[in-house]
Amino acid sequence: MSMLINRSDIYDKNLNFLIGSGASVGVLPTLALQLKQSGTTAPHTLETLATKFEADDSLMCLIFSYYVEKVIAPAANFDISKLTDEQRAVLDNYVVFLETILTLLNKQRNGRRANIFTTNYDGLIAHCAERMIQHGQHDFILNDGGSGFVKRMLQTRSFNRFVKDQGSFDRHEVSVPQINLIQPHGSAYWYKDGENIEISYDLTRSTKRISEVPTCLKAKFEEFLGDKDKSDSDIAAENFSVDSAACAKFWQKYEELPIVNPTKWKFNETVFEEHYYQSLRALSYELEKPNSVFIVFGFSFADEHILSLVKRSLSNPTLKVFVCCFNDRQKADLEGKFNIFDNVELVRVDGDLDFDKFNGEVFNANPEPTA
Repeated sequence: MSMLINRSDIYDKNLNFLIGSGASVGVLPTLALQLKQSGTTAPHTLETLATKFEADDSLMCLIFSYYVEKVIAPAANFDISKLTDEQRAVLDNYVVFLETILTLLNKQRNGRRANIFTTNYDGLIAHCAERMIQHGQHDFILNDGGSGFVKRMLQTRSFNRFVKDQGSFDRHEVSVPQINLIQPHGSAYWYKDGENIEISYDLTRSTKRISEVPTCLKAKFEEFLGDKDKSDSDIAAENFSVDSAACAKFWQKYEELPIVNPTKWKFNETVFEEHYYQSLRALSYELEKPNSVFIVFGFSFADEHILSLVKRSLSNPTLKVFVCCFNDRQKADLEGKFNIFDNVELVRVDGDLDFDKFNGEVFNANPEPTA
């Protein structure tokens, strides 16, 4: 039986969401690999594999080259004007998701604002919101933290700003629905500008930057990562070497990217690192507010900083957390993380919980079916 999020648990509450890579499958891959962890049946992720071989510079160069080519580059090269059917389906789901949030916000008595925290590097939420506004069917603000005109700079304090519609003679005013888009792990559309972060959705610019990273990925190594019959011991036994000069050139360009490292969940650049921790503080602040709701979809809680923060926030007795589990294996893993907390509900449906089922069966603003 599918478990729906009850409307009474989310209406007129402080709405917060955490969206992970599971929402963007079809446009971007997740960090999951087929390669097994030695001595187990559990597959590696890029995080676990990079952690295991952290002391081997050649292997780290290959692993992170794969990360750039297969995860970051698709986000940087994404062209919304040239969609495949699979990509269009992903964007349609994001639109439905945003429409549900707006339906809830329009019925709020106070604080018509929701926060979407996403660890994804893509700009799919921004692209979808832009199209929704251009089509004229929705009136809302998507606040990505940017301020300015010709050059837009990221400022965390921008998330605390609100827009109101006011009558011509100041006889009435109403808050415009606002969705804050907060990206702790960075974005393919961010650029370091001195001690600041510039936001630019210019496709030519993002494509050029990612093309300048001289990756060292080898076809045989990529085959290993996608082979479910091999384990990390097979990699260790293979002679995968990368020229030290090529490695040095790769790391020089890689470290300029505004993307969190999937091993220690940190940035190379201090300016991006600072925003990461500011984003976590913002999440902590929101979850500690009275009558808050936190809905998590497509996220594995591999980021230990986010996991620890959420656990600390669960001391708030009025906080309700819904964690959507893709399958039974993920549910079992998350039960180990959250089983002592009464205000956490692990959500499962029949079959895999993908974005379609999330929108259709778990999180929607339609009337609940009668028995």
